[in-house]
Amino acid sequence: MKIKKIVFTILIISLLINSSFAQKYNAIESIVLKYPNFGSTEKLAERIQKDFTSEHDKARAIYSWIALNIDYDLKTFLDPPAPKSISYKNKAEEDKKIQLLNAETTRKAFRSRKAVCEGYSLLYAHLAALTGLRCQVIVGDARVTPQDIGRRNFIINHAWNKVQIDGKWIVVDATWGGGSYDYRRKILVKKFTPVYFDTDLKYFNVKHYPEDAMYKGNTGNKTEFLNAPLIYSSFIEEEAEILLPYSGVIMANEGDKIAFKIKNIDRLDDLYYLDKKEERMKLENVKEENGVLEFQITYSRKLGRFITLYLFNKNFATFKIVPKTT
Repeated sequence: MKIKKIVFTILIISLLINSSFAQKYNAIESIVLKYPNFGSTEKLAERIQKDFTSEHDKARAIYSWIALNIDYDLKTFLDPPAPKSISYKNKAEEDKKIQLLNAETTRKAFRSRKAVCEGYSLLYAHLAALTGLRCQVIVGDARVTPQDIGRRNFIINHAWNKVQIDGKWIVVDATWGGGSYDYRRKILVKKFTPVYFDTDLKYFNVKHYPEDAMYKGNTGNKTEFLNAPLIYSSFIEEEAEILLPYSGVIMANEGDKIAFKIKNIDRLDDLYYLDKKEERMKLENVKEENGVLEFQITYSRKLGRFITLYLFNKNFATFKIVPKTT
């Protein structure tokens, strides 16, 4: 891990800083967890404003409350209703009707305590506005399964937020903050995940790509986004970085050795992958130098189309294998 590689003095400072932030975040969650059931978003917003004064803590408290209290609506996700159509005579009328639809989605999310990403992001923006924060809802493409690696089509399948804190815009994904859908086991995993609040963009942009050009910033192009490895929460938590391979799509045939280089992972860390029978496989030719873990995996068709690395029994990163053409 990265923290193992720095000198003693910086280590102590880093630990103190990290401990301070951890305590602060734990304090925010501990307060929010004690909140009663509020009858309206206005009452909830009033309580947040009473308990928290800084823009950062308000934004974090909203994230924490939504992630802890709203459940993902799996039924709607698996069987989405037909999109609602609206008729309008001009742009002003269109905007008004969209606002009414968004307000209804927000109310439903708050009252039912269930939503898909649209409801999460609209509720976050609504509570942010009530607490005096500037916030935006962003829609676009998100990659969440191995099948998303290297796909050709760009789809609009997710929504998240940007919120302004002390003049700086940060990214927030309250949907993913509340847990995830395990596609392999086909179950919802409810787990508070703080890493999707104010996520470093170098990680966030690997998993999110906005539809609107005004939000793209340094997200790169769509091809890079679609072909990148699939990374998971544990990857972000470790502040890891993949130096090799250069793409999430790997060209390999039977018996080829695939070289990996991952920064900020220690050779003593429990990193491994599974075969198709879900039997644990060891990494080959493992060595570590200057904070970079190097290893190889010999590809076999028995591994299937994807290779997923696990760190301490958590999904870490996935790569797609494509046969070489002769």
